[in-house]
Parts: sequence; C-alpha cells; structure tokens
Amino acid sequence: MEQFLRSLGYSKHVIIHLRRTSMGLTIAGELVYTTHKLKCGEVLSVLLEEEASENIVPTCMPLDIVFEDRDIMVINKASNTPIHPSQGNFYNTLANGIAYYTQSKGEAMVYRAINRLDRDTTGLLILAKHQLSACILSDMVKTREIHREYMAVVGGQITEGGTVTAPIARVDGSTIERCVDKVNGEYACTHYQPVTYNQEHNCTLLTLKLETGRTHQIRVHMAWLGHPLLGDFLYNPENHQMDRQALHSFRLSFIHPITKEPLAFTAELPDDMKQILVTI
Repeated sequence: MEQFLRSLGYSKHVIIHLRRTSMGLTIAGELVYTTHKLKCGEVLSVLLEEEASENIVPTCMPLDIVFEDRDIMVINKASNTPIHPSQGNFYNTLANGIAYYTQSKGEAMVYRAINRLDRDTTGLLILAKHQLSACILSDMVKTREIHREYMAVVGGQITEGGTVTAPIARVDGSTIERCVDKVNGEYACTHYQPVTYNQEHNCTLLTLKLETGRTHQIRVHMAWLGHPLLGDFLYNPENHQMDRQALHSFRLSFIHPITKEPLAFTAELPDDMKQILVTI
C-alpha cells in the first residue's frame, strides 16, 4: 500500500502522519496498515485531519478568494499585506486573515503558502488546505510545473522583449537586499515583454515570466537593466511615483494536485498600477 500512496504523491512525512492518525487508513470502515496489500475492488479511505495553525491570531480583513475547494485556495493578495507573521507584523498578514476566514466557517487549516509574494507585491498565490495537496504542490514548484506571469511598471521606455540571466546574490551585510553578482550569485532567468509605454510618466508596462524564483528577482534584474520598478524603495529609492513597487502576479496556471484538472487564473491589474499608466 505504501508504494501505491507514494505513486499518488503522498510524501513519507504524510504517510507517517497517517499511521499515527486514528482510523487514518481504512477499507470498508476497518483500520488497515501501510503493509496491507491492496486487492482489486478494494476502496481505500484516507483521513487527512487538520488542526488550526498555532500562534496565528485570527484577524478580520477583506480577502479576494479567486478559487477554493477542499484541497486548495487561490488568493488575489492585496498590497501592504505580508504573507506570514513576523516581528512587527503579528495581526496584519494574509495568514491572520485566512485564520479568521477558516475559523468563521468552523474549519481547521494549517496555513501553507505554496508560492510567496513580497509584502507590497499584489496578485495570485496558492494555499494548500491539507498535507497532501501541500506536498504535491511543493514538488510541482521544484519541477517548475506551476506557471506564473507578472506585470510590472518600470522607469523609462522598453521597446523590445528580452531575457536576463544575471546571477543574483545577497548584498554583503544585508538580510534583505539582493544584487547581481556574476561571481557569487545563483543563476536567475527572467523573460520580459513590453505592453505599453506612457510618455508623460516615462514608464513602461511589462509582462514577465520567471524560470527561477530568486528573492526579489524581477526587482533586481530590472534595476540592473537600468529600468527599475516604480515605487521600489529598495532598488529605486528616489522614485516616488507610487507608494509600493509596481509589481503584480496576474496569471497563474497549474494542474490541480488532487483532481489533476488544468487550472488557470488571472487577476486584473490593481488600480494604483492602472492610474500610473493613464495620461492626464
């Protein structure tokens, strides 16, 4: 049976959890163990029990839930919203909002964000609602089976698409800032394509696809090209055209981890990015 479960995407950790769960694996209502040899016609039932994430304070906040079923959620994250609680951010994170939402529905859910977005980056991300969907989606991230596209507003005019493969490393002495470092950096690949140029504000709307997921990859690569994101306090500190970096995760596609159904979602460009592209 264990080999069968592994073929369906159950990790070793999840299988151990099922062994320790009362009635975690049953056939016709009877408890079975992973040593059981499955026979033709048997229906195996798996109980994936969840407990609410500890130390996450439920906070009522607006949530833009694009998709939800018993296995996953897809959220269109707002700006000024960290993904996880951290020092100084105990009540205002997406995790707090999800804790409140699930609690209000009488559900228990361990908070598991599959793809990460910076605090001020808006757009689509995936949450796993149980251990199995989490481990399958995590493997899909590693094998690049989750496809994301971004939109960004950058300074200056870009007339042709291109690809950046400059390696990225942490800036010495900083826990946050990254830079292009051709000696010590890790490989990073960003494809970009111009959509429209606003002459009045001297900025270009781009679509971008990533082949790697380095921290601040788009922000670092575009700054290195000489076209930093508007409002990016870290890599474009003199620009005050926006209150945040103009970056939005607008398209997301992947195969559902359980049903294997192809899924694709889009999230409209947020108002603050739209406004900067409008000529007055």
